[in-house]
Amino acid sequence: MSDQPKPGPYSGDVVRPAGVVAFGEAPDPVPPLTPALLRRGQERFHIYCTPCHSELGDGNGMIVQRGFPSPPSYHIDRLRAAPPRHFVDVITNGYGVMYSFAYRVAPADRWAIAAYIKALQRSQHARPEEIPPDQRQALR
Repeated sequence: MSDQPKPGPYSGDVVRPAGVVAFGEAPDPVPPLTPALLRRGQERFHIYCTPCHSELGDGNGMIVQRGFPSPPSYHIDRLRAAPPRHFVDVITNGYGVMYSFAYRVAPADRWAIAAYIKALQRSQHARPEEIPPDQRQALR
């Protein structure tokens, strides 16, 4: 028994932090932004996200109105500056009181939802000079 191998401080299995060991699915490349992708993202957003985040993305969905904690608005500066990958990661892994939707939302749909969130953010914060002149006339 005295000559049997003993575990040292650096021997044995090591638990590594998430995202540093390759296994499972490879990360999906960012799909090209198309009208079809945005339509799919809008559809999936209304199914999975609006109960908490609302259709406007302001964090005042039906669940929140019934007493559950409010998620942050997508229109705050921190989230407006976040890349689409941030939203894909949150959908995949969860964040705060939001649980993971990885088993409910397919990877391609996560990117579609992230693209729609960025479009939703842009719709609430577009400057007049960014709107094409022919469409500017329709807004007056």
